[in-house]
Amino acid sequence: MSKALSVYYKAFETQIAEIDKAVQSGSAKPRLLLHACCGPCSSAVLELLVKYFDITILYYNPNIFPETEYLRRKDELCKFLPAFLGEKAPRVIELAYKPQDFYEAVKTVDGFETMPEKDERCRMCYRLRLARCAKEAFDRQFDYFTTTLSISPHKDAQKINEEGKAAELDLEKTHAGAQKIPQYLYADFKKKNGFKRSLELSAEYGLYRQDYCGCVYSSRNSTRGADSETTV
Repeated sequence: MSKALSVYYKAFETQIAEIDKAVQSGSAKPRLLLHACCGPCSSAVLELLVKYFDITILYYNPNIFPETEYLRRKDELCKFLPAFLGEKAPRVIELAYKPQDFYEAVKTVDGFETMPEKDERCRMCYRLRLARCAKEAFDRQFDYFTTTLSISPHKDAQKINEEGKAAELDLEKTHAGAQKIPQYLYADFKKKNGFKRSLELSAEYGLYRQDYCGCVYSSRNSTRGADSETTV
């Protein structure tokens, strides 16, 4: 798995190098739609990406349970952004909170209620949110889209990147002949101490760090604390 994960970070570095070269040559920063699940996961990711992109955040997380938790994470994110980036803080697009979207997505997986994190239930959740991010990126004419999810050691970066690229390819099929299809930005944001940096920024800004991924099934297994995670 570690070998597979390194492939995605190398792909990310290749894309970033090309983007940086274009920007240094006078091109405008490309527009990135960044799916985000919370403030802590966004922190180190934004610090890394803001140099290269004009970023807008998409808050689409129908998996988060209960609604009070969903709202708490959203509010924490919106409070953190201006405190961290000031005038450079990205705007946030929030889509309607519809938990049924999540339950419909995962019910196709046998035994989804008892699966551990990183299993196929999580893949369906990644697929749901990345497909919606891709759709919004296309509709709103962004150049790239990606997600903060790979910052967590408890997320499967290989599955995340496979689903992200699949969402891009689906756009190409669905909108064949379109003048502009947003590209998926490969990522494994936990690499090169990305997760460690997110912990540091969370502590510096006093961010609320939840102790479960978000869905009702992960909350049943939330015996660990968020800061006990170890970097892969």
